[in-house]
Amino acid sequence: MPRSAFVAAAVCAACLTSACVHIGPSRLKADQVDYARALGDAKKREILAAVIGLRYGDAPAFLTVSNIIAAYTFDTSGGATLNAGSGSMPNYAQATAGVSYSNRPTFTFTPTTGEAFASAYIRPLAPSLVLPLAEGGVPIDLLLRITAQSIGGLQNGNALGGENSAGAPGFFELIQALRRLQLAGELNIETRQVDARPANKAAGKSGNDAAATAQLGVFLTIGATSSGESARTAADVARVRKLLHLSPKTHSYEIVYGPSSGYRNGERITMVTRSVLGILSDLGAQVQVPPERIADGSTKPTVGLIGGETRPTIIIHSGQRAPADAYVSIAYGPSVYWVERNDFDSKYAFTVVQNLMALAEADTSNKAPVVTIPAN
Repeated sequence: MPRSAFVAAAVCAACLTSACVHIGPSRLKADQVDYARALGDAKKREILAAVIGLRYGDAPAFLTVSNIIAAYTFDTSGGATLNAGSGSMPNYAQATAGVSYSNRPTFTFTPTTGEAFASAYIRPLAPSLVLPLAEGGVPIDLLLRITAQSIGGLQNGNALGGENSAGAPGFFELIQALRRLQLAGELNIETRQVDARPANKAAGKSGNDAAATAQLGVFLTIGATSSGESARTAADVARVRKLLHLSPKTHSYEIVYGPSSGYRNGERITMVTRSVLGILSDLGAQVQVPPERIADGSTKPTVGLIGGETRPTIIIHSGQRAPADAYVSIAYGPSVYWVERNDFDSKYAFTVVQNLMALAEADTSNKAPVVTIPAN
């Protein structure tokens, strides 16, 4: 038998039976990014499904992917057979090999129910949770348009209709002025410790309940930079103070939850925020749906633009089929609903809503049953 044939058979068998193949590190580099993207895409579809469902009066349900197990199996087998015959028997070498690969990921979904559902989605978002996003660069006019129902008594528009559904003109004037101050670097949001005694006493607490306690408060600071104010900035600061009945003696105002204006000598700004379900319902009411769905009573007519706005917060299209490159799409009934990938304003607003939901869900303690579904 040729020596080269024997060597080749031995080397082949050795490589296949050895543990020199390590798929873990190589898969991690790809899977970490791929699964992160998949989770993000799944969350976008969940949000869009909730928006469209609420448009048709359906109660949304939310599942959190709490665990992912990516189980990979890579098995090899091999062998070599050598026959050194004599006489008329030929010499030969034979190599055998087998390779098998399997990928069986397991996803654990946790339904959000009960107290966790109420805390994350039904209760209004705290101003201290919402407003720091503006300090992180989110346009404050977009943020307040989505999350605020009123600021200092000025009502935001209500896309669900009803009395005063168009909102107070002063509200939209206010958020536009705040946006100009933000762009000029004359608006800051900060969180710091405050004394809770006045709030405790105002709530009727006494004794130990009214003792001094420290809690986090969120503050809006306008027109306080050392470089001085331009004429436009000074006008915007003055207009914000007038709209919110704020004192000109300070630049920093605490933001508290409440419906009234003129709180504590003009040193505080009252704000009523929406819940996550309120935000999603408001977005759903702006969606253009097929006319036949309105005609057959499946949903109400689409509301018009409010407060002088030039476009819906998020433009959601509907049709028989979504574009292949849609940013996010979901099928509902006989139609498909989607957000265009080349509509940056809608995508950015969608991302803000997604971040708000993540913040709302972060503090909940979910004790609901866990359902594990193997995806083979």
